[in-house]
Amino acid sequence: MTDTWAAFGADLHIEPVGSGVRVGLVNALREAVRGGRLVPGTRLPSSRTLAADLGVARNTVADAYAELVAEGWLTARQGSGTRVAQRAVARQPVTRPVRSRQERRPAHNLMPGSPDLSTFPRTEWLRASRRALAAAPDEAFGYADPQGRIELRTVLADYLARARGVYADPERIVVCSGFVHGLMLMGKVLRRHRVRETAVESYGLDIHRDLLTEKGLRTPCLPVDGSGARTGELGGMRGVGAVLLTPAHQFPTGVPLRPDRRAAAVDWARSNAGLILEDDYDGEFRYDRQPVGALQGLDPERVVYLGTSSKSLAPGLRLAWMVLPRRLVGEVCDAKGGSDWMSGTLDQLTLAEFMRSGAYDRHVRSVRLRYRRRRDQLVEALAERAPGCRVSGIAAGLHAVLELPSGTERSVVRAAAWQGLALERLSKFRHPDADPVRDGLVIGYGSPSESGWQGALDALCRVLP
Repeated sequence: MTDTWAAFGADLHIEPVGSGVRVGLVNALREAVRGGRLVPGTRLPSSRTLAADLGVARNTVADAYAELVAEGWLTARQGSGTRVAQRAVARQPVTRPVRSRQERRPAHNLMPGSPDLSTFPRTEWLRASRRALAAAPDEAFGYADPQGRIELRTVLADYLARARGVYADPERIVVCSGFVHGLMLMGKVLRRHRVRETAVESYGLDIHRDLLTEKGLRTPCLPVDGSGARTGELGGMRGVGAVLLTPAHQFPTGVPLRPDRRAAAVDWARSNAGLILEDDYDGEFRYDRQPVGALQGLDPERVVYLGTSSKSLAPGLRLAWMVLPRRLVGEVCDAKGGSDWMSGTLDQLTLAEFMRSGAYDRHVRSVRLRYRRRRDQLVEALAERAPGCRVSGIAAGLHAVLELPSGTERSVVRAAAWQGLALERLSKFRHPDADPVRDGLVIGYGSPSESGWQGALDALCRVLP
């Protein structure tokens, strides 16, 4: 009998659709059992947990469970919870219909780059949206300043100074539609300044390298080690006019940029009229000591700070911000005006109210505790069940690096796929010109829903050598 909850909600991609929420949930659960995604004996999450993950009322889940118990699909016993019934499941015909892209998704997701979407603060966000809408001036519904709403820029300036040590005022900030959008705008500006090369870290996201390349910039790699990017080597990289860094929590290795290397980066920028692009993608999530402040505070005229709500709230909001050297604000707004020059006004006003009311700080504190618990559970499980695999990069962020025995990276990822577990190998993030360092996995422990976390962790431990 399966005693643990393997996966559900976002992890099995079950959505309560149909003529009503309860009917849709009943149908989705029934099909999950019939199709074998929920095997006999699997214990389902409590009605409270599943309701929170799916964003529905608890009574809706309880009624759905009760209906399926009556039909014989589920069983419920006091003290044992609700489980999938031990019953024969009718086999499907041999001919297999073409499955949709959504149906092919894995049952467990430990891919890096996403928070737990079930934690989005729907109630507080709705309250903030109502207040923002009621207070919005009429002109807010027209064509707006490409720099972004002043209400949001004002709140951001205060928050970033307080929480990240950023030297900011509203006139330095430009609101954009995500980090990639901000990087695209900076690529345009760099080309206008006749920059031909932007150095990137030897481990990082290929989408960022590709975007800069599409803008006509070459992207030589800056080596990364246990102290972050080796910024002292920038001086020897002839032709480089800018560098993209993740100083608070290097992605994906997870190490912070050492203080002397921070100073070296700023010294290089000052001596060579260079520009530092600072990606502060998850700087708010540090667990073992106070967060490392932003690099931008060392020289606001040589560092472009890029932040986003994608990890702290949700990537679907498409809200990010750039804190720019004063001389570049107009150029970035011009670049934005030529393409997507306006982010959604209502979402900007809602985020401004959400932050002003203190709800954003409360939410970040809440999810920080949740992610810290997951990190601790990950470390404990690996120590017990896979002691030969060393874990690193765990002081901050939403992912950890798991070192594997040499030559096993691809085989582990293939084994994970057979288990219905989505993983990303460390080598996926290596720059084409960088030397291989080690085999490993990048484990995104922020991705699963609360009910799917334990199942994803168990699946990970089963595939490790």
